[in-house]
Amino acid sequence: MGLDINTKKAKKNAFRISKERGIGASRIRVPGGYLKAEVLGMVEEIAKTYGNGYVHLTTRQGFEIEGIRLEDMEEINKKLQPIIEIVGINQEEKDKGYPASGTRNISACIGNKVCPFANYDTSILARRLEREIFPNDLHFKIACTGCPNDCGKVRMHDFGIIGMTLPQYDPNRCIHCQACIKGCNSLSVAALRSENYKIVRDEEKCVGCGVCVTKCPTRAFTRSPKKYYRLSIMGRSGKKNPRLGQDFLVWADEENIVKIIKNTYKFVEEYISEDAPARKEHIGYIIDRVGFEEFKKYALEGVVLMPETRVNQCVYWGGIHFDKSNS
Repeated sequence: MGLDINTKKAKKNAFRISKERGIGASRIRVPGGYLKAEVLGMVEEIAKTYGNGYVHLTTRQGFEIEGIRLEDMEEINKKLQPIIEIVGINQEEKDKGYPASGTRNISACIGNKVCPFANYDTSILARRLEREIFPNDLHFKIACTGCPNDCGKVRMHDFGIIGMTLPQYDPNRCIHCQACIKGCNSLSVAALRSENYKIVRDEEKCVGCGVCVTKCPTRAFTRSPKKYYRLSIMGRSGKKNPRLGQDFLVWADEENIVKIIKNTYKFVEEYISEDAPARKEHIGYIIDRVGFEEFKKYALEGVVLMPETRVNQCVYWGGIHFDKSNS
């Protein structure tokens, strides 16, 4: 093995550097975790031809093909090209692999293609976001989940997009079985009550989960044609202070969420620490340093919110705080 492997270039090209000198892993993005089955055969071929025959399924719904010799990067990038085209990755040049690896693969739950609780097609939104923001070297983590059950664990991300629906109630179809009330009480936030043999929804309490829709046997409750979302911001794990994301917008629309995420790239470009290694600094740390009001100014630039959208004007993130005991 020669000594001229450019590891910085390899990392940017989405190759992981391993503990064994000259050996790494090829990292494959799958926006939304949704792909045609034929891709699996392509991954297998690369793993057997260029790797050690093993593939790691990552927590971000991608693949890492292990045992890759970094000197084979150019050949592997050519093999990756059909995969990149099938899953819909933006590229600057074909056969050159991934042009950036900073913004992580956008992950998602299965969405309403399969799940009866999901309020939107998570993979479609994940692919749209992929096209809007990739390639980019800044360290962003974004995830989509179909409903407030949060199977996608989106509150552990910089941006978590949670599907909502505005329940549509038709009293003429209601037989007052109260299945919706029982479901909301046991599975959600107890936002429904009965008044004069009609169901009343508490608009302040309702989280737009859609449980009432799934429980109603007569379709007196249906999902709204319009899609709504809850935007959670600045969740993170990590060494310093892991914390869950907090709501920024509730009853928001897709267009404004996309704008806010893109605006945040401008915010990070302006305020990222000059000492940040490889331009990687969690957005939450930048907001902690610069202030939430400054972030909000950038995030909402050019955003025209719908009348029903609620904005959290002052977000506070809790965290771990240890007091040194003198005892």
